[in-house]
Amino acid sequence: MDDLPGLVVTGASGRMGQTLIRLAGSSDKLRLVGCVERAGHLWIGRDVGECMGGPALGVKVTDDPLEAFAKAQAVVDFTSPAATVEFAALAAQARAVHVIGTTGLEPDHLAKIEAASRHAVIVRAGNMSLGVNLLVRLTQKVAQALDADWDVEIVEAHHRMKVDAPSGTALMLGQAAADGRGVTLDEAKVSGRDGITGARERGTIGFSAIRGGDIVGEHDVIFAGEGERIVLRHLATDRAIFARGALKAAVWGQGRKPGQYDMMDVLGI
Repeated sequence: MDDLPGLVVTGASGRMGQTLIRLAGSSDKLRLVGCVERAGHLWIGRDVGECMGGPALGVKVTDDPLEAFAKAQAVVDFTSPAATVEFAALAAQARAVHVIGTTGLEPDHLAKIEAASRHAVIVRAGNMSLGVNLLVRLTQKVAQALDADWDVEIVEAHHRMKVDAPSGTALMLGQAAADGRGVTLDEAKVSGRDGITGARERGTIGFSAIRGGDIVGEHDVIFAGEGERIVLRHLATDRAIFARGALKAAVWGQGRKPGQYDMMDVLGI
């Protein structure tokens, strides 16, 4: 087991962090060597397995990412934009594969991540699941086949604790529709309608966000024409699908040339 790539999970106490830790514990391709949490967190200095209510795993939670990354060949990161930018620089310094599932990244964050990718492998995606990435490709193909007389609407739903909207996955789908039509998403995107908005502008790509309960993730891409609609849908019922994809990316990135990749590269689709 000691010859397997070492994995660090950031945001260890979060929903995705705990899911990643559980899956890593049973992996035959990676070994858990570190867990990171923010300074002052109750888990700092304690065994992560015991923190999660299970047996000890021999890995203590730390608030020092540099120390943790120095022992790792891969870092999986579902945290916040500011934290992810910091982790990208440190992972690049350690030459560790950095798998980023963080959403809500702004252009300045992306520029810093791009700079880090000159020195190490970064796999970044708004969604790590096979099904969603197939949906992205299908969305692009359908948008390519239909003209702007078909209105595109993307409806997404997530749990009440999600802080960004539209979701990273919804933006991936919107980008795919825009790519299929040969336009930029920035010029076509319409998020949230309220009041007297006037008629829908031809060629726009609309987004609607639902937040409630413990919804893991639901995404519909609606192509609405005169007299007919095409609806492409993905429903996630277990966030383990995202964790499995992230761990697959961490393994895939070993030995690759520095650069920024996505799940399409990992999955070969």
